[in-house]
Amino acid sequence: MRLVMTEPVEKMERPYARRWWALLVLCLSLLIIVMANTALTVAAPDMTKDLGLSSADLQWVIDGYTVPYAALMLLLGAIGDKYSRRGALVLGLLVFGGGAVFGYLADSAATVIAARAVMGVGAALIMPATLSLLAATFPRAERAKAITLWTATAGLAIAAGPVVAGALLRDHGWSSTFLINVPIAAVALVAAFVLVPPSKAGHHDRIDYVGGLLSVLWTGALVYMIIQGPHFGWGAKAVTAAVIAGAGLVAFVLWELRHPRPILDVRRFANRRFAGSNLAVALFFLAVFGAFYFLTQHLQFVLGYDALQTGVRMLPLAGAVFVGSALTGWLTPRVGMKWTVGAGMVLGTVALALLTRVDAGSTYGDFLAPLIILGLAIGLALSPCTDAIMGAFPESELGVGGAVNDTSLELGGSLGIAILGSLLATSYGNHLGDATAGSKLPPSALDTAQDSVGAGYAVAQGIADKAHQVAAQAAHASSPQQAAQLKQQAGELAAGARQMADAVGSSFSDAVAHTSLVGAVVLGVGTVLVALLLPGHSTAARAAQVTEAEKEPADTSAR
Repeated sequence: MRLVMTEPVEKMERPYARRWWALLVLCLSLLIIVMANTALTVAAPDMTKDLGLSSADLQWVIDGYTVPYAALMLLLGAIGDKYSRRGALVLGLLVFGGGAVFGYLADSAATVIAARAVMGVGAALIMPATLSLLAATFPRAERAKAITLWTATAGLAIAAGPVVAGALLRDHGWSSTFLINVPIAAVALVAAFVLVPPSKAGHHDRIDYVGGLLSVLWTGALVYMIIQGPHFGWGAKAVTAAVIAGAGLVAFVLWELRHPRPILDVRRFANRRFAGSNLAVALFFLAVFGAFYFLTQHLQFVLGYDALQTGVRMLPLAGAVFVGSALTGWLTPRVGMKWTVGAGMVLGTVALALLTRVDAGSTYGDFLAPLIILGLAIGLALSPCTDAIMGAFPESELGVGGAVNDTSLELGGSLGIAILGSLLATSYGNHLGDATAGSKLPPSALDTAQDSVGAGYAVAQGIADKAHQVAAQAAHASSPQQAAQLKQQAGELAAGARQMADAVGSSFSDAVAHTSLVGAVVLGVGTVLVALLLPGHSTAARAAQVTEAEKEPADTSAR
């Protein structure tokens, strides 16, 4: 057995014998990309306290990863197709691992944001490379099963990130959560040379760099707008980004329509199967990332679980993803992707609808059913969509296909956190204002408490600490009358702290219910649109046969 795999997959006369081992490497690479975000959600409170982060700083620590990741995928996917898909994966793992080490050493908001941005560039190389290598390595008959396992890995990573980060945070600082990625990246890097065969397009024309740069411009500006506007207001920065995104998108579409060899043939979006699959991916991750954003906060702040306990309680979602993925592998060939994807989206809508019942008395048991149903929904819907998107691209554009799928995913996730997160914050602030109306809480303290659920509990804790201080003063009072007054004041402060904590918990629970309702409506409407777009089973089968027939000459010449 050769130590380094050097035979290109395109030159193999038979399917690559160790392709399932190669898939494990690709799944490991995917794992760290998703864990990089989910692990950060439980490390954010410690990071905020240690670095003194403002809400704006924390938002950009989270989203500094997202902008380069979403913006660069299409261009880097095309470059990987032309030169080396495995090379793109290896380079991405190196960049990603380097960014993680940089994050571990960071000691300020600016350096943490910079480290996250570097990791985002690495992710933009890795993500399309994993899908393009998967599609190139597996024969068409096995590709759906391989994509199902790839999708299930994403579900595992959603829950694994908080579990591993929570375990580290018990004995180590927040910076240790960056190091989660380093050993996995190192193993994947070495295994890529041993198990993943090199691959590139059998024939590939000159890259459309103008189209690629336009895609970077409009996608990056759009993601920046999605982050900036809802969280920080629609000022000059957000409006400028919106104008650049709109103008860039128009210029990109016009350029691609006229270019003889476009980086992305936008005419593909006229295909109902392709357009419906991308819409479904975007809507699903809008719901999943939005729900994950407020569920982790509710478990940590309102129910009082620590980081590890929160991660463990998210594990039912990961298990349900695997069950849903197994079901979709059995259902889709029998009933068609339209019904499988539709069933998944309906289940996702039901999961969000169940979260509208959350109130101040809710326990973890009230979240268990929605988590399981949401995991089943992910497993059912995403694998067929990803398979359909990748199937729309010829062998020479598999990296671009992976980038399109992943861009839809990332845009959906960004919209979910931005829109649902902004709605959550607004709803929480309004409910808290109503709940504390008529109280003696100073306006400045109320403004602080309305900023976030964590800030609200911090204000309540501050009042409780003040009560303890006054009670201690009463014990050393110079006269019984003074002691009685101080004890009364301490009792009033303690009661106020309890009332404030109760108001924060109930206000956030009400905000979760309200936000879930909006998310359920959005996903429900999207379910109808996707159902109208996706063709029926027989129509899709005929379309797939035509697509395979068109691609066959290219595949034959490549091999």
